[in-house]
Amino acid sequence: MSDDCNRTPFWQRQPLLPKGIQDFLRVRLDAALADPEARQGLVWPTVLGAPRLRATHPEGLPESALLDHAARMLGALGHHDPAAAWGSHLEAWPDTAERGPEGWRPHGTWGAFGPLVSLRSGWQLAALTPLPLGERYPLASGVSLFNHGLYHECHDALEPLWEQATGDLKAGLQGLILLAAGYHHLQLQNRSGLVAVWEEALARLQGTGGVLSTSWGEVRFQTALDLTARRLDHGKRMTDDAEFEALWALERPTWELA
Repeated sequence: MSDDCNRTPFWQRQPLLPKGIQDFLRVRLDAALADPEARQGLVWPTVLGAPRLRATHPEGLPESALLDHAARMLGALGHHDPAAAWGSHLEAWPDTAERGPEGWRPHGTWGAFGPLVSLRSGWQLAALTPLPLGERYPLASGVSLFNHGLYHECHDALEPLWEQATGDLKAGLQGLILLAAGYHHLQLQNRSGLVAVWEEALARLQGTGGVLSTSWGEVRFQTALDLTARRLDHGKRMTDDAEFEALWALERPTWELA
């Protein structure tokens, strides 16, 4: 898990992104969750939408600069030929970029959401880059995404495991998915949504002792349960949006994978 999760920018209210932007982000994340090799697909939106680079190169980022900025992130994933990676990416996802007068810039379908696409892609990449590969990768992805404040993405990571599970494991994974969903509702300041899913999450996770044992490792989440119970109690009594501040003021929950 990246230490950067301790400074996540997602521990605050988030805008509801247009469906087209949600789809753009989801298809790349789903690919990265299904195949760790596809994590490199998150590098290019991170670079292309970066506000500082867009301000410096309003007519397009020269390809040499694009490759230079991508090289470190790709290197952390074990890829050391940025030009080849960029060519493969454009072939697979042509909606990532378009040519400007002086270089590459975000595809026009991004609209005004370039900075948010860059930020979210970058934090997805930070969450997934250091993880163990192999059979532990899917569960580790869910835990790390939760800890980075990427609660919707956590749901996407855990759902395939839940679909294949049975018995206590299936119930436990569904409880964790619902727990994450409640924090996504918190980011959108949807009081009724967070109350409903947190009530079900806590009910499903009651009696677990804050531990879910799996063949891929043990998820420990008792502190997160306690913090969520406190938030749920307050959420049920809220009458004004200003009271959301009390929910944010409590410590941010995290899970541990052992």
